[in-house]
Amino acid sequence: MIELAGLLLVILGAGGLINRLAGASDPGWFVQLRVLPPQLHIGASLVLLVVGAGLLFLQQARKHGRQGQKHGRQAHEHGRDRSR
Repeated sequence: MIELAGLLLVILGAGGLINRLAGASDPGWFVQLRVLPPQLHIGASLVLLVVGAGLLFLQQARKHGRQGQKHGRQAHEHGRDRSR
């Protein structure tokens, strides 16, 4: 679920940023471009992009941390079995 939220935030942030930098007059479906005043569009898009990327990296780090712990525990158990 965290990955989905991160992905949506990255898409909203990057899309809104591209929309503003390209000079498009239509806000499209980007929420921050419809809700916030124009002077906050780029800043809000950057924040959404960074927060979304942060969530994705955090989730990946958690996954790799769990896998490393699991593999380490299995190797430790196998080593103990051999010594008996």
